[in-house]
This record gives sequence, structure tokens and C-alpha cells, in this order.
Amino acid sequence: MPGPGSVILEDDRTRHFLLTRSDRFSGMLGAMIELRGLTKHYGQTAAVQDLTFTVRPGLVTGFLGPNGAGKSTTMRMILGLDKPTAGTALINGKPYHQLDHPLRAVGALLDAKWVHPNRSARAHLQWMAASNDIAMSRVDEVLRLVGLSEVAGKNAGGFSLGMSQRLGLAGALLGDPQVLLFDEPVNGLDPEGILWIRRFMQRLAAEGRTVLVSSHLLSEMAQTAEHLVVIGKGQLISDSTTKEFIERASEASVRVRSPQLDQLRSVLTSNGMTVREDGEGTDGPALVVAGVTSDDIGKLAGANDITLFELAPQRASLEEAFMRMTGGAVQYHGEGFDSAGATGSEAVARVTTQAPASYTAMGGAL
Repeated sequence: MPGPGSVILEDDRTRHFLLTRSDRFSGMLGAMIELRGLTKHYGQTAAVQDLTFTVRPGLVTGFLGPNGAGKSTTMRMILGLDKPTAGTALINGKPYHQLDHPLRAVGALLDAKWVHPNRSARAHLQWMAASNDIAMSRVDEVLRLVGLSEVAGKNAGGFSLGMSQRLGLAGALLGDPQVLLFDEPVNGLDPEGILWIRRFMQRLAAEGRTVLVSSHLLSEMAQTAEHLVVIGKGQLISDSTTKEFIERASEASVRVRSPQLDQLRSVLTSNGMTVREDGEGTDGPALVVAGVTSDDIGKLAGANDITLFELAPQRASLEEAFMRMTGGAVQYHGEGFDSAGATGSEAVARVTTQAPASYTAMGGAL
């Protein structure tokens, strides 16, 4: 029997929720979030400047940027919580305030701790359901879905951050919306919870919903998001697939090991290739060859009867690609480390596709 706050990764209710839809939402299938020239000024400070992009259904879109980039401000404008200075933010072609039943159209988790501390989890969701004409039976359904049934009668003020995140997720899902926005949804969750949320968001997107998620856990985003929107200082830096973003910020290279390393180095350099020593591996001396493919090296090695022990294409992690692309847009630098200056070999050193992912944070949420 699962304990309080635990989550079952797969059950009949979860499958039913993810694989079926209510008829009343059929008209919203394919709903998008569209930003056109979105701008927000606070006095002389531009928090968001002429931001234009589209979040499409059917995939998880990661929303990334350094602290102070304008991510939370952008999400608040999408949800009608902040008024734009200029431009528009539309959900299925309408601004948020023009939606007839907002909670049925859009679900959002921006601040897990905004719940009244003396209100129980169930009472909080019942209040939300009543305000949007949602059946009360849906309350217990989403509580079971996020694993909070056993603590539904407890005051939310006593919840841990992880449990508060689950309650916020339940609120976002309450109206069975087509569009979902999550700001730092894995904060405070244990590894099981992180895995569950990742799979859950991916299934929601696979069902055809529009999912926009902001996170500072870049290794998690690399496994969750198929598409990335990256901003810095309120301006768009990149709008591309995750794969394209990493490739654009990374130099193609290949790591190679051989018992005939000196001979291989001579062959490679004589063919105009840029070669450097790789002393970071635990498996013996190796070379890293820049700007070539493994096929190029394999052909030369074969033609010269050189034995190869390893021939591994290299790719930077999302974290390193992010540092490269946003180094000039970081507003807050810690002493002793300059992210803008770490965009060369120090920032994108040898990282193989087999390198373990690390939950390295870029700092706190906005």
C-alpha cells in the first residue's frame, strides 16, 4: 500500500486520464500558446522585450534562461497575471481573460506555496472546482492521480515542498485542460517523483496537449523536453529542438583510443585534422579530434592498418550548451566564476554521450 505522498507510476486511473478526453474539450484540441512581440517594462527596466514564439501541442517545450531572464514574468503574462506593456499572449487564439472557463482551458503551476495554509488539500481543490463549475468528483480523482489521497484532509500549510508541488499539479490538472504551464515542477521532489513527473508530462504531450515547462535542472530538461525556447535578458536566444540547440552550441569531435596512438596522431595531423590530447579519461591515453566524424577517422585508421580501441563521437550536455548560448545574458555572476568566460574549452570540455547526468542547478527559481 503506498504511503502518504507516494505516487503510483502506472495505474488504471492514470491511463484513463491520459488516454481519454471529455467531449467538451474537443474544440480545443491542437490549442497553442502564441506570443507576438510580448514586452513588459517596469519603469526603465525591460523585463521582457519583443518576445515572439509559439508553443505547439504534442510535445513538451522547455522554457529556459538564466536567473532574471524573464521566464516567470512571461508565464504570468500568458496567464493574465501581469499586463503586457506591448504585444500579445494568446491561448488558442484568445488572451487568458477572454477564456470562458479558464481552468478548463489552461492549467498552471507557478507557485506551489500559494495555497492558504489552514485549508486542507481537498478543500483547496473543492474551492477551485466550485469557481470553475467542475464536478466535485474530479477533486478526489486528481488527488489519487498525484498520490495525495491519504493526506487530502490535512492542512496544506504543513506540507513539504514536494507535497505542495503535487498539490499544485493536482490543481493544474483539475479542469482537464488542453494547455499546461509548469514553473519548476520538480522542486522538492525525490527521484521517484521526478521520474513520475517527467513521464507524466511526456504522456500529456503525447496525448496532444500543449505543455510548457520552466526548470533550472538542465539535465532533467534534456530528458524531458523535445523542444526548447531559451531567453536571456528578456529576449529570445533560441527556439529549436533540444537536439538542434545542443548541436548548434557544440563543436563536433571524436574521442579515439589506440595502441598505436603516435602513429594515429601523425596520420590525422598530416590529413589536416586538429588533434589534442585527452588526459581526462580513466581508460588510458586518448585523442580528441575536432570537426570530423567517426567515419572520417575510421577510414584513415583502416587505410593505415591502425587498430582502434575506441571511436566515440562527442556531444556537449544541455548544461554546457546552455552556458555557451546564454553566457552573455547572465545578469548575476558569483565571485570566482564567469559563465560568459566559460564558453570556450573550459565550458565545453570533453563530455561523451555516456557521461552521467547531474542535477546541477543554475540557481533558484525566479
